[in-house]
Amino acid sequence: MLTKYIQAAMRQAKYEILPDDGTFYGEIPICEGVYANAATLDACREELQEVLEDWILLSLTLNLPLPLIDGIDLTISKEAA
Repeated sequence: MLTKYIQAAMRQAKYEILPDDGTFYGEIPICEGVYANAATLDACREELQEVLEDWILLSLTLNLPLPLIDGIDLTISKEAA
């Protein structure tokens, strides 16, 4: 389920080339604070996925709600905990 969630979130990623330095910027708008910047698009994708994974782990550790992505809900309810 975690892998599917990560894959679904990565499909929602948006990328752009920054005009100032020509690096790539990527973000996942539905996941607040998940963004990356790197010299190449591939490096940006890799960094973005690492940031996403850390963001998910931190959110789960702090019992913060995660967005529903493609019908996948990773939020742990208090009843289940």
